[in-house]
Amino acid sequence: MKIVIVEDEKLAAERLQTILKEYDKDAEVVACLESIEETVQYFKLHPHPDLLLLDIHLSDGPSFEIFKQVNYNKPIIFTTAYDQYALEAFKLFSIDYILKPVTLEALAAAINKLKSLEGTFTAVDFRQLAPALAAEKYKKRFLGKVGQRLFFLESSNIAFFQADNKIVHVVDKEGNRYVVDYTMEQLEDVLNPQHFFRLNRSFIVHIDAIQQVKPYYNSRLKLSVKGSTQQDEMIISRERVAHFRAWAEA
Repeated sequence: MKIVIVEDEKLAAERLQTILKEYDKDAEVVACLESIEETVQYFKLHPHPDLLLLDIHLSDGPSFEIFKQVNYNKPIIFTTAYDQYALEAFKLFSIDYILKPVTLEALAAAINKLKSLEGTFTAVDFRQLAPALAAEKYKKRFLGKVGQRLFFLESSNIAFFQADNKIVHVVDKEGNRYVVDYTMEQLEDVLNPQHFFRLNRSFIVHIDAIQQVKPYYNSRLKLSVKGSTQQDEMIISRERVAHFRAWAEA
């Protein structure tokens, strides 16, 4: 079985390869890709594999964007750190998915399910996934905490999210700061990617809150954002600049 892995976290990709070898020593990982752009280019130049292991959220956007550019109809097992917005779409297409961290048991069950369908697998037009997901509703409000008090925060009034060690704060456009019970990875899956962008490990910013973007040393960018203070240095790494520009101009 020839397999392609699309996963932008190096450790997660290595884990998948290790588990695959445990499951089947003859399984051949022919490519390990990290982004939408890289995957699209690969599929345009290479035969499609017997199985695609596909992370839902990649560094340059939702992986379903791949199917807008490539006519792909081979079996896919999706992996996700957080399942809130995608599971209904998967059910529509009877596609298997695995919640991270991926285990040998979960992966084996998914592959065994696909093997049981050999000879009866019906090719799926995955391009239909994009409009199906577009119809899914991203989170429109969050519950923020200040001490023992709880506040409702509309997504449209959020300026940015900030991770400080294991605590994640949400800051509105007036600069009010609250604690939310989400990790940054979970937030990436429930926030509308057209409105929110993850700058780095510490910040996810709303496009309407960005006041200024200016060059920063070492080919990086520095943002001025509503609600932020001088201590909130919002720097986009050199590796993320191209993704940010593409997102800003979409």
